[in-house]
Amino acid sequence: MGFARTCSVALVGVEGVVVEVQADLEPGLATFTLVGLPDKSLVESRDRVRAAVVNSGIDWPQKKLTVGLSPASVPKSGSGFDLAVACAVLGAAERIDPRDLADLVMIGELGLDGRVRPVRGVLPTVLAAADAGYRQVVVAEQTASEAALVPGVSVLGVRSLRQLVAILTDAPVPDEDPAEEGAAAPMLAGLTVPGAGKGIPGLGEERPVDLAEVAGQTAARRALEVAAAGRHHLFLKGPPGAGKTMLAERLPGLMPPLTRKEALEVTAVHSVAGALPPGRPLIERPPYCAPHHSATMASLVGGGSGLPRPGAVSLAHRGVLFLDEAAECSARVLDALRQPLESGQVVVARAQGMMRMPAGFLLVLAANPCPCGRHGSRGGGCECRPSSVRRYRARLSGPLLDRVDLRVTVEPVTRAELADPDAHGESTATVAERVRAARERAEARYTETPWRTNSEVPGHELRTRWPGAPGALNRAEEDMERGLLTARGLDRVLRVAWTLADLAGHDRPTADDVDGALELRTGVRRGTALAGGGT
Repeated sequence: MGFARTCSVALVGVEGVVVEVQADLEPGLATFTLVGLPDKSLVESRDRVRAAVVNSGIDWPQKKLTVGLSPASVPKSGSGFDLAVACAVLGAAERIDPRDLADLVMIGELGLDGRVRPVRGVLPTVLAAADAGYRQVVVAEQTASEAALVPGVSVLGVRSLRQLVAILTDAPVPDEDPAEEGAAAPMLAGLTVPGAGKGIPGLGEERPVDLAEVAGQTAARRALEVAAAGRHHLFLKGPPGAGKTMLAERLPGLMPPLTRKEALEVTAVHSVAGALPPGRPLIERPPYCAPHHSATMASLVGGGSGLPRPGAVSLAHRGVLFLDEAAECSARVLDALRQPLESGQVVVARAQGMMRMPAGFLLVLAANPCPCGRHGSRGGGCECRPSSVRRYRARLSGPLLDRVDLRVTVEPVTRAELADPDAHGESTATVAERVRAARERAEARYTETPWRTNSEVPGHELRTRWPGAPGALNRAEEDMERGLLTARGLDRVLRVAWTLADLAGHDRPTADDVDGALELRTGVRRGTALAGGGT
């Protein structure tokens, strides 16, 4: 009887569970049984593993073979267990010393020819392995740089099962053609990746955009700055062609780069979703996700058949989720955003398991004022019935809009503004510097707390520990008494007022800051200019 074990990782959302892969060989009819709650794709690994071993020039054991995946109560899916299953079988057959496998975590799919292919979710699987105390990981060569982002873990990237067996048996390592043109040479000298952890630019740099390209739109540009400084949700309303999408696309550039911890969080989500750009293992800039208005519930908040997968709200974690033509989106889908907007995460429950995914995104909604888009615009010409306008605007529910801090009307740009070079305002770099300074002020204020931006701080904490100047909230409290603001709305006004104070360099919000926050929330001019900022 032969027995061997090694390890792999099962993913549930972005959380991993280390799975012990055990192989047992006994005399009897040659069979291959796989147990431990595998899904269909994992059951098929029996045929992939057998073909990969044989085509690698290694004899397949002609005995009764049982492979167990422990803990058996955890659902397991995907082809990432292939490499671990193959090595456990070879260890039980004494083709590999079983003692060399016990401390390894293996993640990779096997082709029928024995090549090791990359799988999704390598970063969160390696993070889970590191948390469990494992320090050596074997992955496909293409994902080695992604796995090496985890500190304290040695990574071996291999091109084929033959290479891995040769390394584990101290035999000459066969040369293999790279899996794709431009792939790096095999990393066979120890379990390290040269240059690991240096970081590679994240998403959003393929198409550089600058705020200076936006003509006019002084109020909307200012709202973008406030949104970036405090991570406040934003609603842009205006006719077609006014520049709503153009403004939203420039918002991620105003936000500071992600910290190392944030970058790993974001990269883990994109890795699970299979959305990492080729050759860019680490996302260091805030992501920008703009799903079509026909997006389904599962594509937006996560889900799908079997174990749920991350949706757009998770892909936009630490970045911007832009919903253009928001009034055309399904009301049911839009209202599903209410819970992640409050909690910063989304929990999707299915019969086969529950997924908890991060969803700390900055929401930007854009919509026309009416079905034809010309209601209230300078050119006029709207032919929509009042009832049609009301129904159209009602598609964005009150509870959803109550969670949006900033609401700005985007007017069409005039010919004079397009032709006037002075109508083009400050660059992204200039505004981003003010945003960075405001963020630093907020972080210094919240040093002893888990919060880093004003939008994260609970209203009770703001009112008790960081209140505004005496009398600053008088007008906001009057609006609440008149039913124009909810209690949640009052808290959000105070959060925006703190962001305006940070941008202006105030120690605490003044009455002008609160008036500015009320104007950004209600669109009603309060007789004072927004504090600080440029054009």
